[in-house]
Amino acid sequence: MPEPAVEISTGEAGTAPPTDYRLIVPFDWFRIPLEPGEWKRSIRALVDNALRGQDDAAALKRQLTKELAARAEDAYRNGGVELYISTTSVGPIPVSASLLVTVVPPDEDFGLSVTGAQRAQEIDEILLPFAGPAIRRRTRTVPADDDSSGNRLPVTTVDYGVKIPMTTASLLLTFSTSLDPFAEALVELFEAIAKSLSWT
Repeated sequence: MPEPAVEISTGEAGTAPPTDYRLIVPFDWFRIPLEPGEWKRSIRALVDNALRGQDDAAALKRQLTKELAARAEDAYRNGGVELYISTTSVGPIPVSASLLVTVVPPDEDFGLSVTGAQRAQEIDEILLPFAGPAIRRRTRTVPADDDSSGNRLPVTTVDYGVKIPMTTASLLLTFSTSLDPFAEALVELFEAIAKSLSWT
């Protein structure tokens, strides 16, 4: 699996309390900003790049664009500020992985709890070297037979909730992959990205 290679900053350095954050993500993870008016252009570029050279893929392009747009809109409504999609492949197999960065409003809980018989979870407290204490939750969800998304593969999700210093707001990093055979390796990559989080 690729090591994080690109430093992403969402703005200029600020004064305390921090006004921004930085993350180091793999160079082949595509960033989709979730501000209104921004994500449509980014999704179009991502889909065009992913299906470049496939002249008969018009229907697939429309479907993929629709799915990503729905995901972006839903994420934005829930406080999402950035969505990263892996464009990595191992041979002919695309590496299905993503990261959603969400700002949790002041005094609201991370929501890092799990219910449901089809999920397995691990929750613990860790220290992010540059960002401070965090709550980490790892979840493996086995889709139901009638899952409306059509997904039939187990999905591994790792959330990192961290308080923004000198505020009552929080930042939530949500990583996910449906590539079950590579889940352990991807979880290690997710951890490396989360540990690169720093405040500016």
